[in-house]
Amino acid sequence: MSSKSTGRILQVVTRRVRPACECARATNARASLIRQFSRSPARPDVQYENDNAERPRWSYTPEQMKAPYRWRIKNPAAQWKCNSDPELLDQFYIRFLGRGGDQMLTEEAKWLAITHKSFDQGRRGFNDRLAFFGRRILNLQTNLALLHSPTATKTQSLPDTSDDRTPFTHPALEGLANLTDVPLAEVLSKTRLAGLAKANGMQEIMRWTPRDLHNLNHSGLELILAHTTYAIIGAIALQKGGDVAAKVAREKVLKPLGIS
Repeated sequence: MSSKSTGRILQVVTRRVRPACECARATNARASLIRQFSRSPARPDVQYENDNAERPRWSYTPEQMKAPYRWRIKNPAAQWKCNSDPELLDQFYIRFLGRGGDQMLTEEAKWLAITHKSFDQGRRGFNDRLAFFGRRILNLQTNLALLHSPTATKTQSLPDTSDDRTPFTHPALEGLANLTDVPLAEVLSKTRLAGLAKANGMQEIMRWTPRDLHNLNHSGLELILAHTTYAIIGAIALQKGGDVAAKVAREKVLKPLGIS
């Protein structure tokens, strides 16, 4: 009996003297706090994958890019509604590009080309890179059109009479002075491109958010219309190639502006 009681006493003393790990205590404390803070079950990511498969990318804002709550109060009077009808968008592409214009780009590219970065805070993609590419194509085609324009060649400025030097002449260089007599910024001004875009109905299908709902011009409407025109040409170049994009730039943009 004495041996059993002695063994029990040693077990109790050993348990009291045994050192405890502080890391384990801290981990257990944090775990208990987390369990007390949130008792709702975690939502699986599978539902987002199912939503993406059912809905096209341009039609919704990704759930992962939404804040858990709005940090700015929603004002119903300041809401701006943009087009979300694919048929209306296809009608615009047919008016702008001609018959079959709605089939020239993929569904995602058609929406991306007419989406400005002010729309939905840019969370659905925007057309800045397409516009950069399309502007280079349109500038090149404009310079080539001016270089071979017989009308611009006839109205060239006269050479300086005080200069006694005889410049080198060649038939291929006759239109070279057109590039300096007609500034590119005036030929492809935002006002001219915006007028062409409005005539084709781009304003009704363009996705953007104006800063001032009561003054669209003050919000940069002309600049965004011209920007979107460049983006459509850039999208065509990536989808169909440079030759098709150059043809569209000449026939659908430069020719209506009187440059040929």
